[in-house]
Amino acid sequence: MKAEQDEDLLEEDSPQENGAETNQYSSVSPPSSPVAQDEPFSTYFEDKVAIPDNVSQVFSFRKLWAFTGPGFLMSIAYLDPGNIESDLQSGAKAGYKLLWILLGATVIGLLLQRLAARLGVVTGMHLAEVCNRQYSTVPRVLLWVMVELAIIGSDMQEVIGCAIALNLLSVGRIPLWAGVLITITDTFVFLFLDKYGLRKLEAFFGFLITVMALSFGYEYVVAAPDQTELLKGMFIPYCAGCGSVQLEQAVGIVGAVIMPHNIYLHSALVKSRDIDRKNKNEVKEANKYYFIEATIALFISFLINVFVVAVFAQAFYGKTNNDMNQKCNETGLLPKDLFPPNNETLQVDIYKGGIVLGCIFGPAALYIWAIGILAAGQSSTMTGTYSGQFVMEGFLNLRWSRFARVLLTRSIAITPTLLVAIFQDVKHLTGMNDFLNVLQSMQLPFALIPILTFTSMKSIMNDFANGMVWKISGGIVILVVCAINIYFVVVYVTALHSVLLYVLAALLSLAYLCFVGYLAWHCLVALGVSCLDFGSRVSNPPAMLIEEHSEYDS
Repeated sequence: MKAEQDEDLLEEDSPQENGAETNQYSSVSPPSSPVAQDEPFSTYFEDKVAIPDNVSQVFSFRKLWAFTGPGFLMSIAYLDPGNIESDLQSGAKAGYKLLWILLGATVIGLLLQRLAARLGVVTGMHLAEVCNRQYSTVPRVLLWVMVELAIIGSDMQEVIGCAIALNLLSVGRIPLWAGVLITITDTFVFLFLDKYGLRKLEAFFGFLITVMALSFGYEYVVAAPDQTELLKGMFIPYCAGCGSVQLEQAVGIVGAVIMPHNIYLHSALVKSRDIDRKNKNEVKEANKYYFIEATIALFISFLINVFVVAVFAQAFYGKTNNDMNQKCNETGLLPKDLFPPNNETLQVDIYKGGIVLGCIFGPAALYIWAIGILAAGQSSTMTGTYSGQFVMEGFLNLRWSRFARVLLTRSIAITPTLLVAIFQDVKHLTGMNDFLNVLQSMQLPFALIPILTFTSMKSIMNDFANGMVWKISGGIVILVVCAINIYFVVVYVTALHSVLLYVLAALLSLAYLCFVGYLAWHCLVALGVSCLDFGSRVSNPPAMLIEEHSEYDS
């Protein structure tokens, strides 16, 4: 009787909430409309893309084209300068031996992105908005802070990557700090492209991905890697003769590919299509086409990543600093003190990699490399800014003007990035990138655990909730990914050789693990571990949802 009363209450609340419709396929209502403002509230979803009707085929290219866009914007995160640097170091340190790790990480990333897309399609809300409604105040704020840290770390890598590309293209005439300012300025300009239509913005991102494919593809053709060794490295999960250096690099690949803010981004981008969520068939169809599109987008990003790994595996694996000194001295491209005159293994990053490509394959290779890095950095900076907007609006329920939101999300990362650019030499940025990779690795649980939690809850996903296979496999995947990245963090901290830092890391780790444990508890309850259900907010969906409706209606 009580359950029937709860259902009746939900049905009374659900048809209309401040102008936002809900339906039987989403027990959690979409966010309410904002109150009147001096400047109209505009978002990325102001104009939704229409989906063709009356297409009866099992598969339609017209419909796939209509759904194409969000997956490619999401795939930009798999091609940002942090990923490119991870790729080149993988090739330089391990040759082709870690390509199977890159393939596995991309497949895992695709499965996680599928969960993110399904949440957005089924509920009409993105992950940050659902977190805002499902978690209590303190955990919600802590979760927002953690995700913001991940976005800042990613944004710093992306902006610095653009600045390095501009430095290479200008032959050192544009210093790092000036490149940062240029990148920040032109990002503001490009971000307003969606004023001319969402499809035009998506086409611009498609153009940038094409530039990356052509640039890194050119390097691949020029380097002419060994195809047999490449295929062996991609499909044989073994690393002959590998040691701690290669192991750390393998962990770094997983951390670079699977990025926390990208889960939040993808769950928001799928809202840009005009889907009738009251129609179960339309929701099911949208999930299908979004998965196909994401698969195509990540396959292309995987190929581009393979291009970079293969180029550096062919040209730099096993090389020493002396080898590069000798080669670059013949061409006159080597800046002073870039590589010390010794027989230590060559250490490369985005900047040094571009110089060495120019030394080996000619100046054209250097400039084409820089163009590819510029496209990677510029596109990922733009999607990073969108991530920041979605996360801030979702967690804090902000309803600011468009310019104010873009300015705030851009400004958060400007200060630390500028400080790095002013006080750090362009030739010595590897240490900073390692730190930023660790920072992002630590934030992974704060995206992966919530997405598995909410996509497993019947009260949120109804007929589209994860089945037992997805619950078990998703839990195992998330556990493995988080364990790998925690190992990466431990390796990084122990390499610092400072007792004070060890003590500080221990204290922070305790607080960190407590919060992760709290999220994991909610997740396990959502997955059906009823013995842990003692006061979790996910344990009594009808009552909770009535309470949430009342809170937002008031």
